[in-house]
Amino acid sequence: MTENRLPTALDPDAIFGKAKLYIGKALARKEAEDLDEYQLWASLALELLGKAALAKIHPSLIVDPNHSESLIAASGIKKFPDIKTITAKTLFERLQKIISHFDEKTRDFCLQIALRRNAELHSGEAAFSATRQDALEAKYWHACQIILDYMGSSLEDWLGASQAQAPKAIIKHAAEAKQKAVTVRVERAKEAFHVKPKSEQKKILEEAEGREEIHYKNLFTLLGDHEWECRCPACGGKAFLAGIRVDEDVVNTYGDEDGVWEQVEIYYSAEQFRCPVCRLALDGSDEIEYADLSTEHSKTEEREMEYEPDYGND
Repeated sequence: MTENRLPTALDPDAIFGKAKLYIGKALARKEAEDLDEYQLWASLALELLGKAALAKIHPSLIVDPNHSESLIAASGIKKFPDIKTITAKTLFERLQKIISHFDEKTRDFCLQIALRRNAELHSGEAAFSATRQDALEAKYWHACQIILDYMGSSLEDWLGASQAQAPKAIIKHAAEAKQKAVTVRVERAKEAFHVKPKSEQKKILEEAEGREEIHYKNLFTLLGDHEWECRCPACGGKAFLAGIRVDEDVVNTYGDEDGVWEQVEIYYSAEQFRCPVCRLALDGSDEIEYADLSTEHSKTEEREMEYEPDYGND
């Protein structure tokens, strides 16, 4: 068997692990209210996360194309002690070309963060001090979630909140990060829809009103128990939720010549949201709630009562 000669510097798992370590350091500084250092570690974590995503496709995507030894190492032929990787600008440009939701706005934001980090490290400028924290965080977590989704991971996994013994602070940070990422996702979907001409918007919305969930092929990936309509928080169009059955109540019973019937109120909890109009997608009850949509739904059904057989009364 051929020995794996891929150096640690180019190994996607090693890079991802380092990104995870750095985001942990970032959150620790946030807890200590050292916001400048929090942003510094966060910027490093973001760049490493992006490189892990590219290296997972192939390590050659993150090495300097003008450095032959790095290219040879990325091919797994021979290890070299000096590995040169691509700049942040090249990294985020490549992510934009590869990941569909990593759009121009996300690329520009990530590059801005990298430039601020460089100014912080290589000049007398306090580059992070003047940053508006809430605006930065929302876009930051949105960018991270896009990369993590592409890698088949999640913010909870990356931050360690999915672990059984995760500290409460980590769980809190993960929830806040996810909420901010969802807020930006809804805003981006809204912006993308409203740049269309008014006449086109009106036409799309009117066409959607006449359609049901069954008219859209493979709208949901969830094999749920029920789907129902709602309004999209981004475009206002007719959208849909899919959920699982969680409970039921018998609200009425009555009899006729054919038997005894009962009215049952069935309760569902939403797990997926899809808007065919602006393509906004939300997964999990938490993302749906963060978008100010209700996860609760119920409908009334009628069914014939079923009786258990009597035993011992023969």
